[in-house]
Amino acid sequence: MFHQQRVELRRWVVSILSNHKTLFTVLWIVGFASIFIWQRNNVDGVLNFRRAPGRPMPRFRPVAFNISDFGAVGDGVTDNTAAFEKAIATIAKLGKKGGAQLNVPPGVWLTCPFNLTSHMTLYLAEEAVILGVDDEKKWTLMPPLPSYGYGREHPGPRYGSLIHGQNLRDVVITGNNGTIDGQGQTWWKKYKRKVLNNTRGPLVQIMWSSDIVISDITLRNSPFWTLHPYDCKNVTIRNVTILAPIFEAPNTDGIDPDSCEDMVIEDCYISVGDDGIAIKSGWDQYGTAYARPSKNILIRNLVVRSMVSAGISIGSEMSGGVSNVTIENVLVWNSRRAVRIKTAPGRGGYVRQITYRNLTFDQVRVGIVIKTDYNEHPDEGYDPKALPIIEDISFTSIHGQGVRVPVRIHGSEEIPIKNITFRDMSVGISYKKKRIFQCAYVHGRVIGTIFPAPCENLDLYDEIGKLVRPSSSQNITDIDYTI
Repeated sequence: MFHQQRVELRRWVVSILSNHKTLFTVLWIVGFASIFIWQRNNVDGVLNFRRAPGRPMPRFRPVAFNISDFGAVGDGVTDNTAAFEKAIATIAKLGKKGGAQLNVPPGVWLTCPFNLTSHMTLYLAEEAVILGVDDEKKWTLMPPLPSYGYGREHPGPRYGSLIHGQNLRDVVITGNNGTIDGQGQTWWKKYKRKVLNNTRGPLVQIMWSSDIVISDITLRNSPFWTLHPYDCKNVTIRNVTILAPIFEAPNTDGIDPDSCEDMVIEDCYISVGDDGIAIKSGWDQYGTAYARPSKNILIRNLVVRSMVSAGISIGSEMSGGVSNVTIENVLVWNSRRAVRIKTAPGRGGYVRQITYRNLTFDQVRVGIVIKTDYNEHPDEGYDPKALPIIEDISFTSIHGQGVRVPVRIHGSEEIPIKNITFRDMSVGISYKKKRIFQCAYVHGRVIGTIFPAPCENLDLYDEIGKLVRPSSSQNITDIDYTI
């Protein structure tokens, strides 16, 4: 019965996301509910979790353990690192027998970072919280990512993630909306004061692994990027809520697929202090040398908020290439930008075969952004002549209201944007100025009638695909960042 209800709920959500008009009503319901839940779980800044009556935890493996069987205490004070390590070491011995499940019951389970193992299910019950220690001295230091050259913020080692895994297969992190909390507040303050000597770590990071499922949990308050699959294959992220303060929580991206392929992200709610999702594939010459693209990625049925950056981004670290990405049925609300591709000379690589479909923007400053001068580099060894290729990008069924600049596509003479298509676009604007559909060095087309009126850089076609007016000014620019 419970499974049937979940299926019906998912069908309802998909139908809502397919109707952009209905989303505006649902948005406020979601917003008020989020505020209520946030206030319920926070009293004077201290977590105050209600204890619900126990409910049997489903079993997905031949064997199931409870973290308390290994001496863990869910009082929010006891350090349970040894218990998690012992439990996972026990599960590692059962891999040939189908692995095992580790249940985390209601409670607040304080821990230092720990590593997962293959053929494992980590199950967080309702009202269960895995709480990361907020002392960086207890977080593991790791070598820098090979496709980044060195730590993203500092040269040398980087902090690992709270929950980590490398070279794994068949791993599931799921539950009944239990929570993994990184206690990022201390990290954010130290980062701003510039007292950290190493790059901050993600909340959950899985590297060089395959057959990964992360579902039905809440991730919150990450020190850095929240969920970071790195060089992974066959990854599913479904029905995950990701939360961080929308301000004063630097670099708390929601989900960052990095050199990943064959991936689905669906039915998620993300409200964070940086990009909701950022698809990456390495940084400048290091990403080029690592040569692992992100490809075959489907993102659908999301509600995203980002007041600092963008709802869904590609880049800026995309030197290994990004291709064959579909982003559909997405609502971006109350955000600085909705969807963005960002790169720069020195990146190399490519962004191609990207499909945006059925997007809704509500109260967004800039709707669609392509930026080719995002000049941030790991060191002086990058090649400024390594120019990225951006081509074959399509936008279909784009709607919204309260958008200041619906489109800003900033190509350049070095990095022109090629073969871009707009069809079925109607975005209500909040700023009445002529040049709100902004372009520079763009080659592409508009099919049918769209609103607002497109820039002169694009060819115009009628609804049946007949050329109406070719562009004679593809390389002109009307970019205005003052709007």
